[in-house]
Amino acid sequence: MANGKSLLLGFLAGGVVSAAATLLSTPQSGKELRYNVKSRGETIVRSLDKIKDEGKLLTEQIANTSKEGVSLIKELSVDVKSSIESWKSTIEPHQKNIKNYLEQIEERLKELEEQASTRA
Repeated sequence: MANGKSLLLGFLAGGVVSAAATLLSTPQSGKELRYNVKSRGETIVRSLDKIKDEGKLLTEQIANTSKEGVSLIKELSVDVKSSIESWKSTIEPHQKNIKNYLEQIEERLKELEEQASTRA
């Protein structure tokens, strides 16, 4: 904690010294310098206000985008489930036919094996 205080004190002292050096070495008169400082301060305040407003807009846009994303994901989920169910109902009869064909092939193979064993 002591390091943080000494660091802060160092920054503060450096800022005061640099401000004093700038004021003493500036080629402008006091009136011009005050005007320039005031003008730059107002510019900074306007810039900060603009950044704050843009930050609010960005926050709103992010919130709206996330809401839309959730909605789209829900819709997509429903569509995918529907597609899977449709696919299952479409493929089910084919599965039964394939199973029947496989059973017939197995029966024929058994018959052929029996015939081959009786002939041998």
